[in-house]
Amino acid sequence: MSTAPMPEFPAGFRWGVSTSAHQIEGAATADGRGPSIWDTFAHSPGRISDGSSGAVACDHYHRHTEDVALLAGLGVDAYRFSIAWPRVQPGGSGVANAAGLDFYDRLVDDLLAAGIDPVATLYHWDLPQPLEDAGGWLNRDTAARFAEYADLTAARLGDRVRLWITLNEPFIHMSLGYGMGVHAPGQMLLFDAFPVAHHQLLGHGLAVAALRANSASPVAIANNYSPVRVLGDSDADRAAGAAYEALHNRLFTDPLLGRGYPEMPGLDPGVVHPGDLETIAAPIDVLGVNYYNPTGVRAAEEGSPLPFDLVPLDGYPRTAFDWPVAPDGLRDLLGWLRDTYGDALPPIEITESGCAYDDVPDAHGQVADPDRIAYLDGHLRALRAAIDDGVDVRGYFVWSLLDNWEWAEGFTKRFGLVHVDYATQRRTPKSSYTWLRDVLAASRDGSAR
Repeated sequence: MSTAPMPEFPAGFRWGVSTSAHQIEGAATADGRGPSIWDTFAHSPGRISDGSSGAVACDHYHRHTEDVALLAGLGVDAYRFSIAWPRVQPGGSGVANAAGLDFYDRLVDDLLAAGIDPVATLYHWDLPQPLEDAGGWLNRDTAARFAEYADLTAARLGDRVRLWITLNEPFIHMSLGYGMGVHAPGQMLLFDAFPVAHHQLLGHGLAVAALRANSASPVAIANNYSPVRVLGDSDADRAAGAAYEALHNRLFTDPLLGRGYPEMPGLDPGVVHPGDLETIAAPIDVLGVNYYNPTGVRAAEEGSPLPFDLVPLDGYPRTAFDWPVAPDGLRDLLGWLRDTYGDALPPIEITESGCAYDDVPDAHGQVADPDRIAYLDGHLRALRAAIDDGVDVRGYFVWSLLDNWEWAEGFTKRFGLVHVDYATQRRTPKSSYTWLRDVLAASRDGSAR
C-alpha cells in the first residue's frame, strides 16, 4: 500500500458500496417470495462448494435496519442493492406481490432518511424459476417479462430511487450460467448461448423505456469488463486476444452504444429481429463498470472448443479466489473504453470493485484485513489516474458491504468490509471499513489521505 496521501477526487464524486439480493437477503419464502434459479441450483447436489444455499444468507431481509446503520457509519453517499425479481413477481409475470415491494419501500425510505442515495439493480441473476422452466433467457419472451417487472417496480419506487441499473454483469450470467454450467441455471451451451446475450440486452432496452415512463432518475447497466493481456507474439495469439475481447468486453457494449454486435463465433443473426438493435441502443445515462482483474489469453490448442486459451497472469499478488490484484488493469480498461467508444461513451461509475480474502476474527473479535486495504488503496489511485487521463468517471462502489453467500462458492469466500458470523449473524466492521470511512471523511473536508 502506498504511503503517499490519497489524491482528491472531483467534487460530487459518488462513493458507495454494493450488494445483491440473493447473496444477503435470505428469507427465501417470506412474504410470498417465489423460487429463483439459484434456489433450484443450490439444492442440486454438488453444485455449491460447501453444500450451502442462500436461504438465510446474511438475513438482511430482517436486519436491514442494522445494515443501513453500518452504511451510515461508513459515510457512503450511495448504496447499490438489487431487487429480487421472485420477491416482486413470484411467478415471473402478472401483478406485483405487494408484500415483496413493501420490503424495498422500507429499505429505500430508510436509506433516504440516513442521507444515502438508493441505487437499485433490477436483475442480479435471480431469475424466477417459472421463467426458467419456460426457457429462461433462451426464450425471447423473458425480455418482455423483464420489462413488465421493471414497470411494476419503478411504478412503486421510481420517485425515490436515485439511479436505476437494469442488469448486472450479463456476460457473466451468460457465460457461467448458460455457457459453462458453473452458475445457475447450469446449462453448458458454449457459444450456442448467444440468444441469452441478445435477450438480456433486449430486456435491458425494453426496461429502459419502462423505467423512463415511471421515474425521472438516470438509468444504467452494470457490465463486467476485463482488460485482455495477450501472452504470445504470434498472429494466432493476437487473434485469440481479439476473440476474447469481442466476447467479454464488446458483446455487451457495442450494441448498447449503437454499433450492433461484433463478429464472433456462434452469433446467430436469426435471433435478432427487426428493431431489436434500436431498442437495445436506447440512450443510457451511466455505464456501470465492474472490474476485478485482467485476463491472460493466448492461441487455443488444437482441438479446443474455444478460439482462445485463458492462462494465469504472473507477477501479481493473488486474492483468495486466486485472481490477480492488478490496479493497473483498471486504468487500462478505462482508457480502452474511452479510446474504443469515444463520444458515444456515457459517464462511467465503477459499480463493483473488490476482493475476497480469508478474514478471521482475532482473539478479541476484531478483523484485520490489510490486504483488502492495499487492494482498495491501489485501485483508487489507479482510478484517479484514469480520471487524470481524461476518462469521465463519477463514482466508485466497493464490493461488498457484507461478507455474503458467494454463489457457487457458498460461504467460502469473503468480500465484505463487514465480517458476518453466519451462525449468529453478528456483524463486525473490519479494518478496511475503518480505513475507507476515514478516506471518505477526509475527501469531504478536502484533506484526502
